[in-house]
Amino acid sequence: MHPTTLPAEIAERLRVRRGRQHIYEQLDCRKSALVVIDMQNAFLREGAPSETPAAREIVPRINQLARTMRAGGGLVAFTLGTFARSGPDAWPHFFEHMVNPAHAEAILAALSPGSADHALWPGLEVAPGDLQLAKKRYSAFFPGACELPRHLRERGIDTVVIAGTLTNVCCEASARDAMMADYKVVMASDANAARSDAEHLGALVSLAQFFADVRSTDDIIAMLSKPCA
Repeated sequence: MHPTTLPAEIAERLRVRRGRQHIYEQLDCRKSALVVIDMQNAFLREGAPSETPAAREIVPRINQLARTMRAGGGLVAFTLGTFARSGPDAWPHFFEHMVNPAHAEAILAALSPGSADHALWPGLEVAPGDLQLAKKRYSAFFPGACELPRHLRERGIDTVVIAGTLTNVCCEASARDAMMADYKVVMASDANAARSDAEHLGALVSLAQFFADVRSTDDIIAMLSKPCA
């Protein structure tokens, strides 16, 4: 598993800045959503074009969080990276400039609707009532990229718990945009995965200081399970 403990100097900086390290002590499950980012075969299957091996290790923790969220009356939403070669959902800048043509083609093939790699990883527990939503950019909260914000508004949800992959890309981007849209954001430190320990921990350090409460799965479950006032 990735390291999840923030460096001592960062933890001390948070205590000086806030008067405490963590932001929230309790979460209202009824106003919360677990947002699971890109836990698809394209990222978890061995040999897949966007394989992130550590993402396979976090599946049990995501399932724990999902069970707790559902039991408390919260929402579970799975977002699926979804891309097109052309049309209004295309992302030409990324596919023409950020990756080479062969890799771009492999990613497009894997993350197109109907592809086996586009589907959620089979080890995830998906229940009736959970949402599965296409996500057309890194962030699930970027305007026009995903229907998630609309669903959250309709349900009166003001808190999101972020889990999934990659910690430092789609998960971090979603956490940043959610906080700037005035959601309370909690980043599950041991239920996110990146391609290296350095990338994972670097994202947590940035998010903890400016965008989210960084907490372990056990902490989040305890916070969600406390009786609401």
